[in-house]
Amino acid sequence: MTQPVKALQARTKGDFSAFEQTIIQRRDLRQDDVAIEIKYCGICHSDVSMVQWQGAHFPMVPGHEISGIVTAVGSDVKDFKPGDRVGVGCFVNSCGKCAACRAGREQFCEKGTVIVFDSEDDDGTITQGGYSQAIVVKDHFVLHIPDELSLADAAPLLCAGITTYNPMKQYQIGAGSKVAVIGLGGLGHIAVQFAAKMGADVTVLGHSESKREEAQQFGATSYEILRDPADFAPLAGQYDFILNTVAVDLNIGDYLPLLKFNGTLCYVGIPSDEIHFNLFSMFGNQANITASNVGGIALTQEMLDFAAKNHIKPQIEMIGIDDVADAYQNILDSKVHYRYVIDMATLK
Repeated sequence: MTQPVKALQARTKGDFSAFEQTIIQRRDLRQDDVAIEIKYCGICHSDVSMVQWQGAHFPMVPGHEISGIVTAVGSDVKDFKPGDRVGVGCFVNSCGKCAACRAGREQFCEKGTVIVFDSEDDDGTITQGGYSQAIVVKDHFVLHIPDELSLADAAPLLCAGITTYNPMKQYQIGAGSKVAVIGLGGLGHIAVQFAAKMGADVTVLGHSESKREEAQQFGATSYEILRDPADFAPLAGQYDFILNTVAVDLNIGDYLPLLKFNGTLCYVGIPSDEIHFNLFSMFGNQANITASNVGGIALTQEMLDFAAKNHIKPQIEMIGIDDVADAYQNILDSKVHYRYVIDMATLK
């Protein structure tokens, strides 16, 4: 048996004008399932990328930054009850048995993590995401949203939040750390808040004056504009950790000398092309280059609790369901300030 719910579908690859409201089917509750009425869903750059991807399944319901209210639970569910404020992030299933799953790193499941949309679940169905009225999710992949966070503010944290929190925990950012964040966009403005509340000295590396004041409001102690090679020289050897949050192609060889000995530059923004740099830019400080995925379920819950305790929240623009196509184009044009969130009450 299934239950019909309203949703917004992308009908064809790359055509934002082809979004349409429709009815999709959600499964009936299994013993370990949680049924959720979706109140809000954030829009992430990776939603846009999936709608543009040739290999995606269409029609598709995107959305992986989901917040809402529990409406029902399966007979075996102990940690959730109707009325609870909850969230669902990037994935909704994994094998639960491999070394990665047992370590709480479900994003690296050896059998393959089931993404919240456009992914084959263990019953053979293709998952449909959060641009919808309701969703049914296995209880292990549902998160408690603390009362101190509004449901709207919590939604982007379920991807952008854990994407930036995970590498900072991995590389033990804390008091005494000197951190640089490349870009003050949808990821960067959250990364600055996390790093600052962890006790780090935070610098934003930008390209214009327009966001200097906001960077300070988010907790940055410095704001450096880097346009020309000469702009980099005064910052050489200053940072323990650099987080690259932008989805543009940078000359990363200019940034590596800014690290201290054995410092790390971590990608969470995905550039559009291959990365090229001169290997000699790493020899002077034995720099490390890495990338970070989202975090596991336990760490995502820790992130939400940390954000609530430390008054960290994304800057959002609330939109209706009819505004999604324009929002997608604005994201591509870098016109969002800073994260879009869809009010699901606007589904007709």
